[in-house]
Amino acid sequence: MKKVTISFLAITLIMILGSCRNVKEVTYFQESKDTAVLSKQKFIEEHFVSIIQNYDILSVYVSSLSPEATSFFNVFSKSEGPTVGDSYSTRPNVGYLVDADGNIDMPLVGKIKVAGLSTSQAKDLIQKQLEKYLQQPSIRLYFENFKVTLLGEVVHPGVYTVTNEKLTLPEAIGLAGDLSIYGNRKEIMLIREVKGEKIYIPIDLTRRDVFYSPYYYLHSNDILYIPPVKDKVSQSDNFYKVAPMLISLGTLCAFVLLKN
Repeated sequence: MKKVTISFLAITLIMILGSCRNVKEVTYFQESKDTAVLSKQKFIEEHFVSIIQNYDILSVYVSSLSPEATSFFNVFSKSEGPTVGDSYSTRPNVGYLVDADGNIDMPLVGKIKVAGLSTSQAKDLIQKQLEKYLQQPSIRLYFENFKVTLLGEVVHPGVYTVTNEKLTLPEAIGLAGDLSIYGNRKEIMLIREVKGEKIYIPIDLTRRDVFYSPYYYLHSNDILYIPPVKDKVSQSDNFYKVAPMLISLGTLCAFVLLKN
């Protein structure tokens, strides 16, 4: 009986140890030799620019010295009009869709090419166009559909829409509930569209220098894919192969204990 019990415990222990992962494989932002991380991270933050792409939705709110003339450019849908205690001066208007040619279509002004520009550049461009119709126009412009997609070994994969166009890698992963224990933190794949073409960037989250990577800040429509570690599939296969044996062995142990 003791031999059977010892064998059962030994097999169980082997399975547990076999499923363990090295702590360095799952630890984020491990120390690197580079001592200039903070200064470089600050540089990246100060120079970060999110670029407008085709099919983005931009919220554009216009104000000027002439409220009556300005209201022509701030058109609200019935469902999105001001509520009690609200006013048109504090609410953004209906979003402008960036079409397949990279343009938005504004009243009177017509089509304005904004794809490929930052929100700051687009705001300046629209403001210049509106100077023909308004006195000292001021523009507030931001993304209405800034979204990222997280797939693979995360707790909650999906598409996440955020109001802040400065979304970082850790923040995006936090939205998805963190990586699972099987997520390969060293080979994360960032998929980004640049000038109509998709680029594929490998990212290692175990390195602290990820904080000053040019890809630390995500762009709208970015996709993050977290692949599983290589041994996940083999571990799963081994478990399902050994599980029936363990169940049989456990049943045998229980039977012998009851017998005695």
